[in-house]
Amino acid sequence: MAFDLTLTPAQHELVGRAHDFAENVVRPVAQHYDKEQEFPWPVLQEAARAGFYSPLFYRDLIGDPTGLSLPVFMEELFWGCAGIGLAVVMPALALSAIGQAATPEQMLEWAPQCFGTPDDLKLAALAISEPEGGSDVRNLRTTARQDGDDWIIDGHKMWIGNGGIADVHVVNANVDPELGHKGQALFIVPGGTPGLELVRKLDKLGCRASHTAELKFNGVRIPGANLLGGLDKLEHKLAKAREAEKTGIRGRSATLGALEQTRPMVAAQALGIARASLEYATRYANEREAFGSPIIDNQGIAFPLADLAMRIDAARLLTWRASWMAATGVAFERGEGSMAKLAATEVAVASTERAIQTMGGWGYITDHPVEKWYRDAKLYTIFEGTSEIQRVVISNAIAQQDGAPPLHVQMDAEGSALNKAFGRGTETRTRVMDKAMAAKDKVPEPVLRGAMKFLQPPSRK
Repeated sequence: MAFDLTLTPAQHELVGRAHDFAENVVRPVAQHYDKEQEFPWPVLQEAARAGFYSPLFYRDLIGDPTGLSLPVFMEELFWGCAGIGLAVVMPALALSAIGQAATPEQMLEWAPQCFGTPDDLKLAALAISEPEGGSDVRNLRTTARQDGDDWIIDGHKMWIGNGGIADVHVVNANVDPELGHKGQALFIVPGGTPGLELVRKLDKLGCRASHTAELKFNGVRIPGANLLGGLDKLEHKLAKAREAEKTGIRGRSATLGALEQTRPMVAAQALGIARASLEYATRYANEREAFGSPIIDNQGIAFPLADLAMRIDAARLLTWRASWMAATGVAFERGEGSMAKLAATEVAVASTERAIQTMGGWGYITDHPVEKWYRDAKLYTIFEGTSEIQRVVISNAIAQQDGAPPLHVQMDAEGSALNKAFGRGTETRTRVMDKAMAAKDKVPEPVLRGAMKFLQPPSRK
């Protein structure tokens, strides 16, 4: 599938429905849920009724061969409110991890329990981060050990969306600590399992409508069937990891792979915040007058907004490219997923800060939403890997490429023999055209007109 920026009619319809939902359902209540730090159950129910809260919906988005349905949906939803948006999409992160690790039977069992139905909503959580580890998933300390046919999990998790209130917790834990990140596995811990302790709901700077928690796992016992992928697959993976340790071959973490695939999704969320704040600031600058004219006539106001418009569009292109790569199986060899997240999240912070600056004192108080968007945006340079971690990923990736040319140069392309012989810039095409031009005075006018139609650039209507 070629990379194409043209949205399909179905994608346009998705954008329209998602924007209407964000504008008419999410935005009117965003300030309330931010101020009260309440979980937005009524909005989730409306999202479920609209078809935006179900495993089938995210399966359809992920299954889009262009890769663009997921980021365009995320951008519109988070244009409405990042905190509510996280509450709506949080189960999708858990679903993504389940999808990468689970057997088909496990997927069939647990995917519906991540979302429930409009009349019986369920929640899911992805429990990866820990107090000591943060972005360092290679150094996680939660452990899982076999006890007969069961597994017992002990550990401490931090910053877990929906943690403790979820019906399904996807938990990564070390089963062989000596292997580091290669000795980890994913487990399903249902809500209410004895030993699963909600230590506290975290009081956050932004995205306050979403539930984020600190969890402890105190001898949590789960059946062997809750090991995602099954025991045979785990033992095979561990055996390969031990062999790799002996030979010195470096492996990759399944958890790191899951994060790499979800980073374009997080980037699209940040784009929603960035766009919302730029639109609001631009509208304000057009309406606000000072010294006899709209303040946008002042280059000190207009130029920073122009720079932000450029950066937002550039970040969107990076995000769409990364999403397309994930959908079509093109490997992230230069940290393309991290590039998208880094660009989008940092422009979100810059855009919301500039919105406040543009509005002056009005931007600093809660009469306008820009101060909320500023608080929301900061999260995005931290979670799913900090900006510093993204730079580590990108720098390591380009170091491994050792100065190789960019992606579009290296990608193989299949073409016909005729195209290879007479394509743009080929030697044969150039010689033929040179001879034709040299003979123009000897060629009848009708033939010359036909040749010129072939030579001239195609019309763009």
